[in-house]
Amino acid sequence: MWHCLNLVCGPEGDPSGVLLRAGEIIEGADLARKHRPTSRRPHDLAQGPARLATALDVDRALNGADVCPADPADAFFQVLEGTPADPSAIRTGPRTGVGGEGAAHPWRFWIDGDPTVSPYRAHAPRRRKASQ
Repeated sequence: MWHCLNLVCGPEGDPSGVLLRAGEIIEGADLARKHRPTSRRPHDLAQGPARLATALDVDRALNGADVCPADPADAFFQVLEGTPADPSAIRTGPRTGVGGEGAAHPWRFWIDGDPTVSPYRAHAPRRRKASQ
């Protein structure tokens, strides 16, 4: 089982959040490679939600961690302000691996052409092994 990195974005009691699906490691790449030694290409290091969490050493001990603390030195992980993506480069589509009615909703967002974005995989129901 893998951990994923979800950020809660609203006030307490308002169930809103975002799953970080991928990222580019811009500092601490050597440390991230220690967590993901099988990663061969730089853009594979944090490509996909489980790889991102593994590269950043995210586990349940970080549940409830503040990513916007008053003192940035207190943050394990920081959300920084940056240059917004060009709106014309933002793409949407169904979430990877979601089937049924959920597959019709554009719950997956990415920047077109970004090499760290994990590829889309359609939902494939698990097949039960035939009993012997």
